[in-house]
Amino acid sequence: NRTGGRESCRPFLFPEQSSVQYWLMKSEPNEVSIDDLAARPGQSVPWFGVRNYQARNFMRDAMRMGDQAFFYHSGCSEPGIAGICEVCSGPYPDDSQFDPASPYFDPKASRENPRWQLVDVRLVAKTRYLSLAELRCHSELAGMRLLAPGNRLSITPVSPEEWAFITGSLLGRR
Repeated sequence: NRTGGRESCRPFLFPEQSSVQYWLMKSEPNEVSIDDLAARPGQSVPWFGVRNYQARNFMRDAMRMGDQAFFYHSGCSEPGIAGICEVCSGPYPDDSQFDPASPYFDPKASRENPRWQLVDVRLVAKTRYLSLAELRCHSELAGMRLLAPGNRLSITPVSPEEWAFITGSLLGRR
């Protein structure tokens, strides 16, 4: 489960980062849902268990504290955006890779040479549920990576235009 993590989950922009970046982060709700995140102390959770190199590289190399993300429920009967979260830590090793009892165990990883990194996220807001089917209905989102045929990445970038359309037009947030 998504437990532990860093205590310093507060917004921060690195000096070299001129603006917030946007992401979509998938979680199976039977593992961690938006309601689970809301109920956690500090409303933050380590984003553990990512075992795709491109998604890992997004967390390790591109995400910065203060970046915003859609919290997306996947692997369920109706996948969709369930809320907004914020990256609230820098990258650090995912401890689940070292635990032989974990489904995310990686026998090739070691504490001296970890293969998998994660970031912590904190809840910004639970939103109305935006299903995948609803997202597909909007031509403004035609280029969204989530909607690309064959996309299975658990973390994808979201353009500022896509973010603005979803948060403004679909969620009524400004």
